[in-house]
Amino acid sequence: MKSFRFRLTLIMLILIGVSVLAAGITMGQIFKNSNMKVLEENMGREIDLLRATFPFVSADALSSTDYVSYYSEKAKEIARLTDSRVTFIRKDGTVVGDSLSDPRKMENHASREEIREAASEGIGRTIRYSETLQRNMLYVAEPVISDKGFDGYIRLSMNLKAVEEGVQRGWTAIGIGLVLLFLAAGLVSYRIARGLTSPIEHITGVANRISGLDYDARVGVQRRDEVGQLGEAINRMADSLQNQMKTIRDNEDLLQSVMSNMTGGILMIDAGERIALVNRESERMLGVTSKRVTDKPYHELKKHYELTKLIEGSIQSRERLHGEVHLYNPEERLILLDGVPMYEDEGRYRGMLFLLQDITAIRRLENMRSEFVANVSHELKTPIAAVKGFAETLLGGGVKDEETSRSFLQIIYDESERLNRLIGDILELSKIESKRSPLDCSPVHVSSFIESLLEKLNNVAAKKRITLHMDVPDELFMEADEDKLQQIFVNLLSNGINYTLDGGKVKIKVVTVQRENDTEKVVFTVSDTGIGIPKKDLPRIFERFYRVDKGRSRNSGGTGLGLSIVKHLVDLHHGMLSVESELGLGTTFTIELPLLQQEE
Repeated sequence: MKSFRFRLTLIMLILIGVSVLAAGITMGQIFKNSNMKVLEENMGREIDLLRATFPFVSADALSSTDYVSYYSEKAKEIARLTDSRVTFIRKDGTVVGDSLSDPRKMENHASREEIREAASEGIGRTIRYSETLQRNMLYVAEPVISDKGFDGYIRLSMNLKAVEEGVQRGWTAIGIGLVLLFLAAGLVSYRIARGLTSPIEHITGVANRISGLDYDARVGVQRRDEVGQLGEAINRMADSLQNQMKTIRDNEDLLQSVMSNMTGGILMIDAGERIALVNRESERMLGVTSKRVTDKPYHELKKHYELTKLIEGSIQSRERLHGEVHLYNPEERLILLDGVPMYEDEGRYRGMLFLLQDITAIRRLENMRSEFVANVSHELKTPIAAVKGFAETLLGGGVKDEETSRSFLQIIYDESERLNRLIGDILELSKIESKRSPLDCSPVHVSSFIESLLEKLNNVAAKKRITLHMDVPDELFMEADEDKLQQIFVNLLSNGINYTLDGGKVKIKVVTVQRENDTEKVVFTVSDTGIGIPKKDLPRIFERFYRVDKGRSRNSGGTGLGLSIVKHLVDLHHGMLSVESELGLGTTFTIELPLLQQEE
């Protein structure tokens, strides 16, 4: 396809060429006509001069032969002087003298155009091809009436060869000038076309870059004409597009960020029953990748049969959906599925939008809450039933023996103490979990702290002949809430004493270690030589009311909340708690706490 510059140059050249050619033809014609007119006027003046000075004679004065000879000789003399052919013609058209031919052999000239025109207008002019001379000749004739008896016409004719050669030379000069002018006009036209099209080509290039999403492209044309205005309009359009695309991209990034960071899964099925959108949470729940399933039929989720059936029913009915499904990916998850049909403003169906929420943890918490309520009810019911039963027996007067009465009262007292401890532990656990028990940190001398704990528990351990050991650096200080730290180790040491057989050993060891980022940690190890914990029970021992041996736990006076309280208090200190145990050999609890507590 020819460029606009080429076509514009060609059009300008054609217009200039036509104009120059027309001007040349006009100039040539004017030149030719001007020469002819000058020549005709000169010949007319020569005829006027002859009419005034020529010695005419009448036909009566000479014989016909002499008469023709006289005018022929005079015609030849005048022809030599005027360099033209001279002819004397009588009024009836008879030629009586001619400078080139014998008049007697010449035909009557009354019908000649110049003679007729001279007879009617006083002067006759014509250009005609001469058969005698075989050239184009200019004929000029005027009527002459002499008082000497001549009544006719004097005709001068001139060979147009010289005129035609002059005109030809003029045409040649005009042609050469036109060619040079055309070449110059072509060069000027090209430069003008380039000057006009270069900015347009630049603007076109910028427009193509903008259409190729390069919104930084700008037109650099500094002109105040229409091309400059077009460039400014393109720049304004690029600015507007850039701002709009920035807004769109920002909105897309925001939407993508929202979609990616939603705690719920989004699954969109379009009107063609293809997956249009899957966010990050849906990928995690369904075990798929967006690239693999996008624009694929929703049956690609066929491994989740229950989910696929629910989606299929919702798509077919185009109605809202609310239900729960079980997914296995690979562990079992309980998913709450909400679906809603999507319609445009004009009512056209766009597809279905599904929200997937993983409620596995919620259901687990609900179950734990139900279990907690049931366990609390059960744990409260046992001591209350014992207190009530023994109190009723005593009140009914059925016990007369003072020693038996005293044993009943001791049971009532023990059960009330147990009930008091249970309620206290429940309240303490509730405060910790609800964040209503903040840390009150202060420097703690670890060696003195542990020593005081062992002194408090020494009497209990002595009853079972259990030896308490400590291995603690003398000069170790740490930052902690001393009361809560005491709760932690009283629970752990008490458990160690309670679940260790007579003659056993309970030991607490403390060391400091350097962790990553130059943070120092204090590691406490509480170990015993007790009965141990089965491996299947290890993951659950920090749950509320969970007991490995329920009968032994109740007999030991435990509430089932001690280890749960320990776990929460360790977390509150930004620490870590772990347990290792081997059945029949003993149990070791390891607590890692920061040397210094970070401010929150």
